[in-house]
Amino acid sequence: MQTQHTSFSVRVYYEDTDAGGIVYYANYLKFLERARTEWLRSFGIEQHSLLEQSVGFVVKRVEMDNIAPALFDDLLQISSQVIELKRASMMFQQTITNSDGNRLVSALIRVACVDLKKMKPIAIPEFILGEISRVI
Repeated sequence: MQTQHTSFSVRVYYEDTDAGGIVYYANYLKFLERARTEWLRSFGIEQHSLLEQSVGFVVKRVEMDNIAPALFDDLLQISSQVIELKRASMMFQQTITNSDGNRLVSALIRVACVDLKKMKPIAIPEFILGEISRVI
C-alpha cells in the first residue's frame, strides 16, 4: 500500500519571526496545522463541512524537533503523511524543509476526532476512514 504524502508551501513573513530574525517556534505549529488541513483537502475533505456536522480534529499530542532555523522570506515546504490510523485518532509525521532541501523541523502530531458540541472523542467518520485507509 502506498502512503500519501502531500507537500504544502509557506513563505516566512516578517510577522512570523522573533526579535532574532528567525521563525518563532510556535509559528511552526501554525504552518503544520495549515499543512494538515491541505492534506485533508487533498482527499476532498473540507474542514467547514466537518464543522457543520459538529466534527473536528483537535491536537492531542505534539512532539517537535527544531533542527535548524527558518529565516524571514524563506520558502518552506511542509510534507505530511499519516503514519498511524486508529478508530478515533491519527498520527501525522510532518517535516519542514527549506528551499535547499535542508530539514528544519520534524514533528509527530496526534489528532483526535471529537464531537464539537459535546467535546467528547468520537470515531472518525467512515467516509474519512475509507479515504485515508486507501493510502496508509
